[in-house]
Amino acid sequence: MKTISQYREDIKSLMEKSAALDTKALNENRDLTESELALKNELLDAVEDTHKIVATLERQDRMHKALEVPEGETRKSAKTVTGIKDNKEERASKDRFSSFGEQMAAVMHASIPGGRVDPRLYNATGLNETTPSDGGFLVQQDFSSELLQEVFATGILASKCRRITISGNSNSIKLNGVDETSRATGSRGGGVRGYWVDEAAQKTASKPKFRKIELNLKKLIGLCYATDELLEDAAALEGYIRAGFISEFGFLLDDAIINGTGNGMPLGIMNAGCLVSQAAETDQAAATVIGENVIKMFSRLFASSRANAAWYINQTVEPQLHTMSVAVGTGGQLIYMPPGGLSQSPYGTLLGRPVIPIEQCQALGTVGDIILADFSNGYILAEKGGIKSDMSIHVKFDYDESVFRFVLRVDGQPVRATALTPYKGGATATQSHFVALATRS
Repeated sequence: MKTISQYREDIKSLMEKSAALDTKALNENRDLTESELALKNELLDAVEDTHKIVATLERQDRMHKALEVPEGETRKSAKTVTGIKDNKEERASKDRFSSFGEQMAAVMHASIPGGRVDPRLYNATGLNETTPSDGGFLVQQDFSSELLQEVFATGILASKCRRITISGNSNSIKLNGVDETSRATGSRGGGVRGYWVDEAAQKTASKPKFRKIELNLKKLIGLCYATDELLEDAAALEGYIRAGFISEFGFLLDDAIINGTGNGMPLGIMNAGCLVSQAAETDQAAATVIGENVIKMFSRLFASSRANAAWYINQTVEPQLHTMSVAVGTGGQLIYMPPGGLSQSPYGTLLGRPVIPIEQCQALGTVGDIILADFSNGYILAEKGGIKSDMSIHVKFDYDESVFRFVLRVDGQPVRATALTPYKGGATATQSHFVALATRS
């Protein structure tokens, strides 16, 4: 007859085979076939039967240990040997984790060779592409959603974009957009055209054009190192990961929305065809922002976007705002500062829209140092499946550190492919959801 350890190894092997079926289907971007589902059920039935044998043997061990101690110590011994739970406690262990830190600690213990795998890692989370013996588990769904929400909330820009959730087996989404580059007659609405005609005159048909907006999920990956001491404290671990990893993902998402190349990451507005670049004034000094700049930038924002737009600046631009003025007769008037001057807080707005400093804007004098943008109407973010997590004890084993890897699948791009030429004004007065000031050098 096998020992309890041998039976546990059998359970471990069976679960790895079951996980391998999921991994194969996931890598091939499909659901399990009928034969695979049948095999998976056979494996899980074998796990359940073997688990019953283990539970019986464990119960037998407990009884032996209880009978071996003196009568007066029976109750105490019963408490000290309750490392193995009875059936009622086993059912309770299948409940969800109470905190994200508790789950991460359980993942760490599961990754240690011969370590105990908390049943909640199977029942509450499910396995990902890696096997449980390597410590790979999905983040529990409520924690995954909570973490994802915090990532979007931490980022200044990501929370302002239009968000789409991709579900099912798809790794991309295609949206229809109107192919409108000009408001000239015959181009409005992508080609919709109306006519003033006399009664009974012949009508001319028009055919609007559309374009495909395709979002293909990209991977945003983060690594988080934790010492063995920290892993023993679930509360401290949760705070450590939330403070570091969530902040980093929020920053990288915002940076991609502004500066992303579209190659392996979202397409940022600075590299998009829809960006309007407002030229500097004639003879304008290098590395300056003046009142005429912001007035002309505002005139090139879509009128429908004015209620939702904001100014995004690098903090090196702020000294320019404090001294910015417009000419009034032979004098001038400060734009950003109140009548009380430096003794009062600045208005914090330009032309009624808030001014928000962000790190992702370029340094003063470079295109992208000041941007007028409407992300809520002009930018789309797509994400799928929340946040996935893996863990390894081997990367920095000699440092007594473990590493957690987090993966968020996301993509984004502006709604429009190009700037829009207005009905009146010509190609030098194009408009967009996004307007930046050209380089001043």
